[in-house]
Parts: sequence; C-alpha cells; structure tokens
Amino acid sequence: MKRVSARLGHLPPSATLGIAARARELRAGGVEVISFGAGEPDFPTPEHVVAEAARACFDPQNHKYTAAAGLPQLRKAIAEDVARYSKVDVDWSEVMVTNGAKQAIFQTFAALLDPGDEVLLPSPYWVTYPAGIELAGGTTIPVATRLEEGFKVTVGSLEEARTERTKLLVFVSPSNPTGAVYTAEEARAIGDWAAANDIWVMADEIYQRLTYVTDVAASIAAVTPRFENWVLINGVAKSYSMTGWRVGWMVGPADVIDAANSHQSHATGNVANVAQHAALAALTGPQEVVEEMRLAFDARRKLMYSLVSSLPGVACIEPEGAFYVFPDFSVHIGDRWGSSDDLATAILEEAGVALVSGESFGAPGFLRLSYAVGEEDIERGVGRIATLLAR
Repeated sequence: MKRVSARLGHLPPSATLGIAARARELRAGGVEVISFGAGEPDFPTPEHVVAEAARACFDPQNHKYTAAAGLPQLRKAIAEDVARYSKVDVDWSEVMVTNGAKQAIFQTFAALLDPGDEVLLPSPYWVTYPAGIELAGGTTIPVATRLEEGFKVTVGSLEEARTERTKLLVFVSPSNPTGAVYTAEEARAIGDWAAANDIWVMADEIYQRLTYVTDVAASIAAVTPRFENWVLINGVAKSYSMTGWRVGWMVGPADVIDAANSHQSHATGNVANVAQHAALAALTGPQEVVEEMRLAFDARRKLMYSLVSSLPGVACIEPEGAFYVFPDFSVHIGDRWGSSDDLATAILEEAGVALVSGESFGAPGFLRLSYAVGEEDIERGVGRIATLLAR
C-alpha cells in the first residue's frame, strides 16, 4: 500500500519557495546570494501596524477562537477597501478572511469546481494556480499568451480554448510573473465574454495597487457591471509588506462565501486574531506608506528593465505592475543549458543570483526576476548574470 496519497504524491512543491530555501542554504554556507526570486517586498511592515499587533497581543479577547470567516470589523474594512479600489460595492457578509490570499485561491477553487470542470488559465501563470485547481478536482486548460502581445489573453484565444466543460477563468491583473496590466476596455471585453458564456471569473487582485502606468488596475468586476459570477482575491501581503502575517480575503456571492466558510471552518478555523488586527490597522491607517513603496518599486522597475533588456539576445516587455520582469532567455538555451531550469540553477550556483525558471510558470525559456530588492543589488545581480552569459 502506498504511504502517500496519489493526490499529493506527485504534487511538486512551490518553485518560488524552493528557490528561496536554496538561497538560504547557500547563505548559511557563506555564499553571498542576491535574491531576485522571492515574491515579497523588502520593506518592513509599517510601524503603526506592528504597534497595533503588539497591543492586540495583550487583549484576552484575541486569545480565543473567533468566527471562521473573520472579525466583523475587518470584514467591514475589507468591504470598504473593495469599494475604494476595486470600485465594487459589496456587503461585508460577502467577505471572508483567509490565511493569506493563497488560501483564498484554494478555497475559491474548492467552492466552485467539481471533478472534470475545466479552468482557463492564461499562461504564463503563477506556480500555485495549477496545484489548487488539481486538488479541487478541476482540469487546468492553459491559454498561451505571447511576449509580443504583452502577455495578455484575448476574447478570441479564450473562445478557442472554451468547451462545454469550462467552468472558470483565472484573471490576474497585474500579473505574476509578467507584470502585465489589462486596460479597463480589455477587462470589460473579457468580462462580457465570460458573462455571455456563463463562466465564473476568479480575479486575483493582490498586486492591484502596485501599478506604474495607471493609478489602480481596473477590476473586471467593476467594468462588467451586469456580470455577477466573480470572486475577488486580495490581501495585505504585497501592498503593505505583510507577507508573513498571512491575511488575505475572498469576496463574492453569498452562496460561494458560505460554502468557502464551511470549508474553512473545518480546515483552519479563524485566521490568527492578532494578524487580523494588524490587517485592520493597515487598511484603516495611514496609506502614505503604500505610495512610498510603489514609488520605490517604480524606480527599481525602470532600472531592472533597462539592465535586463540590454543582456545579449534577451527579449523583455516593460512591466506595468507587480514587481517582476519576465524576460525570454531562450536564445541562451541549447548546448550549454538544456532548459531555463538548468540556466536558473547555474545562475544561482555559479553566479550567486536567485531567480525562478519559466518552466514553473508554464513558459519554458523565460526567467522571472523580482525587483523587490535595492537598486544596488539589482545592478550587481544583473551584472553577475551578464558575466555568466559571456563566459
């Protein structure tokens, strides 16, 4: 008898977390590693957020179980945040707080998918989406995008991939790993197509406020007002530099939220109360820190794009959101390195630069580099890559 279930036995670990772990191992061995791999800001969590968490630690009410769906005051603040930035009015009962946006994604798949349901997933995609779809019994249908077209799907490409089993579309703007941001017109066209074909949309808006060409990425739920089959995913991780606090949320129709709440009540129960109070402070407190981080990321974005674009044979679009560039290194794949996995390994082991290969994102030949690091590290890290390629 197998010791591990078939469901989990062949499930690969997160490639991004794996790269981060290997970088830590090298550092522990005395190797200086510049990390372009991690999808998290390098800034500390805002001081007022940490102070509120410290206060909450001493409140005995936070030492006990609370509602699985989240603290009412936080759910109300999230509903206000959705109205402010996504431009969608929701009742706080349509909000559920989760252990990071990653859990919200998994629970959305669990609430919507039955075995055999197909999910249209634009490629390149974040490494975790296919795992969540598979664990929910769904089938991932990648929908390829091209660098030359800004890594965006179109109604035409979606319609070509649609079948009678299509249940859900994953829509991500800004995108991880490409940094692509859909315009309001592009999002509306896709939303109208989904509505006409009775297809659900899970819109991952975790990088919503980290945009550089437009103020805030347009929410597909707002620009398609007559469409109601959507779930919005977000959290405090990226905009407030709170990745380790593990507070995210999902917003959607009451029946979907109720189903996800039942699931969460068995799986984890409530998110840590102290972390929820920290998230509440982030959403309701001073917002200047978000703009300060965004401006810093914008400067790093321009620098990273300029340096990477100058590497010999490398093609790259200028990202408009999130904090990644996703260049095409396929010209360097061949006799020396058989895949972008091999190239990423060489860059880490030989040049001391951590990044993530395109295979993990459904895009062989590409590499993802995060510019959530200081400008000096960006210059030194890309310089090391250039030296390795020139050997």
